Parts: sequence; C-alpha cells; structure tokens
Amino acid sequence: MSDAPESNVPASTPPQSTVSELIELLSLERLEENLFRGQSRDIGTKYVFGGQVLGQALSAAQATVGRDSERHAHSLHAYFLRAGDIDAPIVYDVDRTRDGGSFSVRRVSAIQHGKVIFFCAASFQATEPGAEHQATMPDVPQPEDIAPRPPRPPEVIARLPPKVQRWLSRSGPFEFRHVSPRDDLDPSKRPPFQQVWFRLSEAVGDAPELHQALLAYASDFQLLGTATFPHGISYYQPNVQMASLDHALWLHRPFRADDWLLYSIDSPSAQHSRGLARGQIFDRHGRLVASTAQEGLIRVLPEAATGP
Repeated sequence: MSDAPESNVPASTPPQSTVSELIELLSLERLEENLFRGQSRDIGTKYVFGGQVLGQALSAAQATVGRDSERHAHSLHAYFLRAGDIDAPIVYDVDRTRDGGSFSVRRVSAIQHGKVIFFCAASFQATEPGAEHQATMPDVPQPEDIAPRPPRPPEVIARLPPKVQRWLSRSGPFEFRHVSPRDDLDPSKRPPFQQVWFRLSEAVGDAPELHQALLAYASDFQLLGTATFPHGISYYQPNVQMASLDHALWLHRPFRADDWLLYSIDSPSAQHSRGLARGQIFDRHGRLVASTAQEGLIRVLPEAATGP
C-alpha cells in the first residue's frame, strides 16, 4: 500500500488534437431520421467558416444514403445565404429527393435561429466503369521540397485585431505548403493563380465518406483569395469585405485527405464586387481527384467607412 495521500483531483487529460476536433465537428448528432445537429467552432474567422458548413452538410447527406448502398458523393452545389453564428449550433434538414437505380440526390438546408443560412444539393453514385480522361497536373515542386511557412514575428501578430491574431496563430488540422507564397498582410499585385499542397496533419481511418467530408471542409481554404491577387488586397485588410456566395465541388476519384494533395487554383474574372475562382485537386501521383468553383463577395470600402 502506498503511503501517499489520496487525491480527489482527476488526472489531467491530454489536449484534444485539432484533427480529432475536426472529425468530431463533422460527426453530427442525429435528432430525427433526416434531421441533424452540428456544433460550431471559432477558428478566428468573424463568422462560421464556410468549409465547416460544407463538410457538415455533406456529412448529413451521407448519413441518409447509407454505407451499404456503396454510393459515394460525386458532386455538391451550395449557396451561402446568411453569415453563420459561431456561438450557436447548426441544424441540418435533409430532403431525400431521389434514390434511383444508380444515383441518389439529397437537398440539405442548414438552419440557425430559425433561418436558413445555407443550402446545397449533393449527388451520390454507385461506382461503375466508363471512359476516362483528365487534365495534367501542373509541374511543381513536391511538398517535401517546399519549406513550411515560418511563423510571423510576435511583434507583427500583436498589432493585428484579436480575431486575426487567433487565425494566424492557430495550428489547424491541415498543413499547407505554398508553391509561391504571398504575404497576405502586405499583399503585392500578381496574376490570379496559385498552387498549394495540403494534407491533414494526422493519419485517419479509411472510410471514403470521412475523407470526402474532410476535403469539402478544406476546399474552402485558399480558393476565393486567389481572385484578390491582381488587386493587391486581402481578407486581412479592414476595408476589404469577403464572403463566399456559392460553392461547387466535384469528386472524381478516390483519395486520402491525410496524404498530400495539390490545389491548383485560378480566377478567370472579378466584377461587380464579385470574384470567381476555380480549383483542381490532384493527388501526389498526378491523378485529378476533385474540382471546385466558387463565386464570392469582394467589396473594397473607403477607408473612412471601416471605423477603428
């Protein structure tokens, strides 16, 4: 028997990893047969991060298709209607629009405070053979040959608003390696395209549904910002307002979100305070695994209108 006094203080538990937090965020609570509830996370954005809603909506749709059907998502088309409240959960209402011989379609509405903030349609297909071709992956350095971006100096971070400090200081669940980095705190003008390697920072299970939901989450990073490149502006400037308006995701081939993927993005147009960006996602073997498109608000206000 030990002579040490007993303690009522519970043993400390290790902090949850950001990857575990993200998987938990995408694991929705089922309220009814077609009704789900997801929590929100403050990652330093002013409102709920669009990728969170995309990933949760796809997770809700997947839960009504069922793994036994062997049908996997091949496309998702979404509209962002209202800014999401970080401090409130989101309810996802799934409509089982169609279950055909090969395809299933679901419509998902995301609801906060009694109002629809987002809706999407997602289509699922049973795997079948057919003709194949794809675009060629850009010739870029491998991720191991690109040094991680160094942390910004503390004196630079200290001068930024608290939300931006939290965003730039956090260690998120995904790791990014930019082929041609840009300083978004002091942006220069450059052509509207970029290539970014990214991967989940920890290995996860093999379920295709999980990797698809993780990719839906990550696909909202980097995309719209590419449309700001020719104008020398960025999301971090107080007189710049940016928000996703819609988002499309096509899933072409199997992939793993915990292995390196190359996001090749371009922006063909910006007009009327809106910018359009398109993306192709390749695995490290050169297979085109997904494509994206997004139009978003890019509004530059007079400096005097932004306040302190």
